[in-house]
Amino acid sequence: MVGMGRVYNGETSNPSSSMTASTSPPAVTTSTSITETVNGTHDFKITGYSLSKGIGIGKYIASDIFMVGGYAWAIYFYPDGKSVEDNATYVSLFIALASEGTDVRALFELTLMDQSGRGRHKIHSHFGRALESGPYTLKYRGSMWGYKRFFKRTALETSDYLKNDCLQVHCCVGVVRSQTEGPKIYSIPLPPSDIGQHFGQLLECGKGNDVNLEVNGENFSAHKLVLAARSPVFRAQLFGPMKDQNTQRIRVEDMEAPVFKALLHFIYWDSLPDMEELTGLNSKGASTLMAQHLLAAADRYGLDRLRLICESNLCEDVAINTVATTLALAEQHHCFQLKSVCLKFVAMPENLRAVMQTDGFEYLKESCPNVLTELLEYVARITEHSVSVNKQVNDGILDGSDVNGRRVKQRL
Repeated sequence: MVGMGRVYNGETSNPSSSMTASTSPPAVTTSTSITETVNGTHDFKITGYSLSKGIGIGKYIASDIFMVGGYAWAIYFYPDGKSVEDNATYVSLFIALASEGTDVRALFELTLMDQSGRGRHKIHSHFGRALESGPYTLKYRGSMWGYKRFFKRTALETSDYLKNDCLQVHCCVGVVRSQTEGPKIYSIPLPPSDIGQHFGQLLECGKGNDVNLEVNGENFSAHKLVLAARSPVFRAQLFGPMKDQNTQRIRVEDMEAPVFKALLHFIYWDSLPDMEELTGLNSKGASTLMAQHLLAAADRYGLDRLRLICESNLCEDVAINTVATTLALAEQHHCFQLKSVCLKFVAMPENLRAVMQTDGFEYLKESCPNVLTELLEYVARITEHSVSVNKQVNDGILDGSDVNGRRVKQRL
């Protein structure tokens, strides 16, 4: 859509006389209004479908929150349907706005994946109807788009969409954005920031070094100003009112040399070094161990970005033999997201016994006994959910009905 306007010299009430009096042509300007969608997708895997049946009409299983177009979204799956009037005949599927927003306009697509490999997916799309009905408007947090009668349960349970008691949902969200642009006189591509590379080269060449750091018998040379600019702890140690007496040589206690080398690399380069090259090991266990030590070092020196990077890496590498130690570190260094991930992993019945037999669990008990109480709460929640589902199934059987409420003949 293009809007055009004319600008004249002189009295605007009589444009013709102005044009006659002026020798220059009128100025013509243009602008363009661009409306487009910012698209994003999310895949939601629902395991244990049969166990979710009987959860209750109007109750849902939610996906993890994902971001599209600056807003948070979540997929809601209703195993017993969303509406009481349908009497659990259908499963319901919705996409919901999970963050604050007013009049968020978006297009949606919900797909139930065919797991037979034939590609006969069940697709409900709003994208194709954009010209017909326009984008859907969500008024507030919790607003939803989807289908109360997405699929009949009896048909779903005999279809290729259900495999190994598992469903797979693919969701696409397109958030509508509008902006107005004037004419671009020129466009010059900008390179990414290279300040980290310049500071990294400063560390490697060693020019202007004015402080030596001794770490477990190994010496590292650095620059006071760089250390102070990056770390509030180094700033206090080198320039604060209680600074060390000898600021040309600092001894770093309780840290391994490879860990400090990685820390120093991040201070200058603003990125992690090659861990395999640094440790000489290429195993996932070695990488996890380094991330654990580096998390503690980052917290010690006030490097918040490095701490978050380590926290993110440890979230992706949660394993039986390392999770208890990671959980203890998360508690000690106030990494709440990492702590939640570890607690959920340990509380799973298939993981709990194995984790309790690791050395890390013994360390967790000694160093963070309060975490055990939180762990028990997670285990209790999982147990309660399992008992609730089993009770609903058993009540139906004892009543002479199957899980769908039909009367059945008891076998003797």
